[in-house]
Parts: sequence; C-alpha cells; structure tokens
Amino acid sequence: MKIRGTTILAVKCKNKVAVAGDGQVTMNDTVVKHRAKKVRKIYNDKIIVGFAGATADALNLSERLEGKLERYNGNLTRSAVELARDWRTDKYLRRLEALMIAVDDERMFLISGNGDVIEPDEGIIAIGSGGVAAQSSAIALSLHTDMDAAAIVTAAMKIAGSICVFTNNSVTIEEINL
Repeated sequence: MKIRGTTILAVKCKNKVAVAGDGQVTMNDTVVKHRAKKVRKIYNDKIIVGFAGATADALNLSERLEGKLERYNGNLTRSAVELARDWRTDKYLRRLEALMIAVDDERMFLISGNGDVIEPDEGIIAIGSGGVAAQSSAIALSLHTDMDAAAIVTAAMKIAGSICVFTNNSVTIEEINL
C-alpha cells in the first residue's frame, strides 16, 4: 500500500516568507484524511518546515533537523547540510522516504535523502505531487501581481489543488517576518 501525495510551497517576498501545505493524505486510490498538518514552526518558531512523503519519516527528519538547530545555535545552513549528510550516509535514515523544505528569515532550502541541500534562485520552491503546479503558479503570481507571500501561496495552492488529484484545498500556512 503506497501512501503519497502532498504539495508544499514556500515563497519569500515583501519582507515575509510563507510556507503552505495541503492537507490531503491518500492511500492507493482513497483519500483517508483531508486536514493533515504538513507544515509547522520549529526552533522557537524561527524556522518553518514542510514535508512531503511518508509522515513518520518526515516527522523523524523534522525532529532531527530541530536537534541539529539546537546543536548549531539556529544556523539553518549548517543544520541542513548536517542533516542531509546524516540522511545520505546513515543506514537507517537512507531508507526514509520524504523531502523537506526548511526556511528561516534568511535562507530557504529543499533537503533530500540524496544529500541535496538546494537553495532556490527566485525565493520560491515547492515539493510533492502538486509541486510543479504550485511553484509555476507562485512564480507567475510573484512576477505579475503585487500580492504578498501569504496571498501568493494561498492562490498557488488553490491552483495546484485544482490540477493535482493528490492535493486538496485544505491548506495550512505558516509565516515568518523577514
């Protein structure tokens, strides 16, 4: 039984960063939950993480990232690199099936089990089944409207939810002021 689906979108603009995640959880061809929370603040509400993939794996990685942040005094770059290194080299962690976006007031990263720590050029990044639709929509909205980060993620997630069958319109949004 394969559990899949999720769209996570992060947008940085107008002195704010907003991260949104849809709430749908799908097992095979059945929606089993509509309002899952896949985005949350960690490290004294200074960092937002969003995850796609197996929930237990993603929560494990989120907790490990928070541990790295404690160890490296909130340095997101160092913590993300150390997490990715551990994820890639540890025999147990290597089997985890998830992707993560982590943002603070300075940086935004996509972190993967392949050792990737990717910082987007435009301040917009997305993961998950509806990620391409959400990211494309967010880029277009940021270029052609005067919307703020929260309005962009709201509109882009609505578009992704209308296209991707594994994404719904029950969206959680977290924000940080820059």
